[in-house]
Amino acid sequence: MGGSAKAVFLSYASEDAAAAHRICEALRAAGVEVWFDQTELRGGDVWDQQIRQRIHDCALFIPVISAQTESRTEGYFRREWRLAADRTHDMSERTRFVIPVVIDGTKEKAADVPESFLRVQWTHLPNGDTPPAFAERVKNLLYGTPVTGEAPSGAMAAHAVAVKHRSYGWMIVAALAVVAGAVVAWKGNQDEPPKAAKPAAAAEPAFNPPLHSIAVLPFVNMSGDKEQEYFSQGLTEELLNSLARVNELQVAARTSSFSFEGQHPDVLTVARKLNVGAILEGSVRRSAHKVRITAQLVNGVTGFHLWSQTYDRDLGDVLKLQTEIANDVAGALKVTLLGDVAAKIELGGTRNPAAFDAYLRAIKAYADARDERAIQSSIAGYSEAIRLDPHFAMAYMHRAEAMSDLSRNWAKGPAVVATRAKAEADARKAIELAPDLAQGHSVLAIVLADKLEFAAAAQAFDRALALGSGSANVLRSYGPFAVEMGHPDAGIAAARRAVQLDPLNHDTQFSLGAALMSARHFDEAVRVFSDMQRKTPNDGLVNAWLGYSYYWGGDPLRASKVCELADVQNRQICLAMAYYKLGRRTEAKSLLADINREWGEDQAVFTAMIYTEWGDKARALDNLETAFRLRQSYLIYLKSDSVWDPLRKEPRFQAILKALKFPD
Repeated sequence: MGGSAKAVFLSYASEDAAAAHRICEALRAAGVEVWFDQTELRGGDVWDQQIRQRIHDCALFIPVISAQTESRTEGYFRREWRLAADRTHDMSERTRFVIPVVIDGTKEKAADVPESFLRVQWTHLPNGDTPPAFAERVKNLLYGTPVTGEAPSGAMAAHAVAVKHRSYGWMIVAALAVVAGAVVAWKGNQDEPPKAAKPAAAAEPAFNPPLHSIAVLPFVNMSGDKEQEYFSQGLTEELLNSLARVNELQVAARTSSFSFEGQHPDVLTVARKLNVGAILEGSVRRSAHKVRITAQLVNGVTGFHLWSQTYDRDLGDVLKLQTEIANDVAGALKVTLLGDVAAKIELGGTRNPAAFDAYLRAIKAYADARDERAIQSSIAGYSEAIRLDPHFAMAYMHRAEAMSDLSRNWAKGPAVVATRAKAEADARKAIELAPDLAQGHSVLAIVLADKLEFAAAAQAFDRALALGSGSANVLRSYGPFAVEMGHPDAGIAAARRAVQLDPLNHDTQFSLGAALMSARHFDEAVRVFSDMQRKTPNDGLVNAWLGYSYYWGGDPLRASKVCELADVQNRQICLAMAYYKLGRRTEAKSLLADINREWGEDQAVFTAMIYTEWGDKARALDNLETAFRLRQSYLIYLKSDSVWDPLRKEPRFQAILKALKFPD
């Protein structure tokens, strides 16, 4: 084991020697100096002194983590880890010094490692197999060597100085230089990022992150209690939302950012999958009255750390803390903040710790909800937050969202109207308390559309877009609505923009597919839903809409095969139409009988759709009149969807269309 102060120290359990050797050889092949102790006999004063000196001198410390290290409470590798942890009390140094590597399925949350190891991004190298991208990243971190063979840039040179001196002062210099280099890389359609930043797979989409684009990864729960997971997740989401309110930043939406939870991918991989120029990550430790948040910002183009900070606050100061972190992040990215940013970030929040806690629990419950009972549980959580702080606008807004979901998909009979009324009241209360809350106007628009008040819904969406044009949630809701209102180009553009902001979100992809289908772009809708089906083959709703796309695209046979995999209600509707077209009319009529027996008038609009496809205009119109009398929300499809084309010249249909008062 030889080398210099520029070397990597590779620490491993003896049982993992083979995997560690593969990592070592890959790094050395890339020109990286590695201290890799393979001596048979360890221990003794001379050995201890040598190890201490090498850990003190090395530029990077790579602990190899596995089930073997987890099963052993003692070992020389643990002494090495403690020495490395002792060297990294300063967060600014730790973010550069330690690169934990996992060689099996060991999970971070269960890992018995020094706390400081949990506060940095982990890399997975199964069995020690080391791709060139990882070796190049280490090489860049050590030497600042451009892979292109060019002379070191200012950013690279500043980084090399930072590694040498290891003091807080270098962080400012390095951040300035790295940001300057990153800004060049982020200016769209110009130079490519350094080759070292390219992922190993050539099939990846082009990496061209917009200027000042960022993703917020779920902060690690350091409280030692799994029951506190909701708090760290919720706090991360609130911070993400805070950053999204800064107009100068483009922030990847929650679902895409949170899709990496528990995976511990390389930061550069995350940046490429989300097409962002920076990654914010960190940890949360909560006690009875205090919270400690450790945050760090990583350049997604180069892998360099731009900024890091630890915040200790009272729980009642969390709202103010969001502003502080957002300002610090913007400062690290050299974003000039204009106007009262604090007012934007703290909009609709609470300073009541108990209310905030209930709110975060409700957010977690709603995110995990798969049935009516879970939706009701989240509503109860938001209600508790509102009881504790009657001025908590965000709680009203989210309760309105959950109520709208309940009314549309779970409530029956008179409960539908009553639940909608509650949702509208909550949305309006949220806007009254926080008039500039974009998502509050968006939720109100959804509720008004469900009530068939389309002109008012359009106005609410206009206000939501004016306040939150960069919100994936707003754009995702607006896209299909705009198409249904007769503005397909605007709707599809909004849905595509939502996918750009939130590319890994199932709901955002679904919204795009729905917008395309309503706009009669059936082939493209098939492509979107087919891609979703490959990822989630057992998703009944995806299979249903893929089937509908095939059906209205003129392929009832494929539609029937896919719709057999749909959820129960959609399967009956889709197959009743497809079977009839295929001549299997007895089966089709049996399915319609099942629908009428199970749903009665509650789904009259879908019964009307089936009769329209069967060519029975009279019964179709009878059911549409019933649906209008019951104010069924799915009448929104009457203006634009192709299914209703056979009825458009019918006087009864025209009367319903006129009564619905669709805006121009």
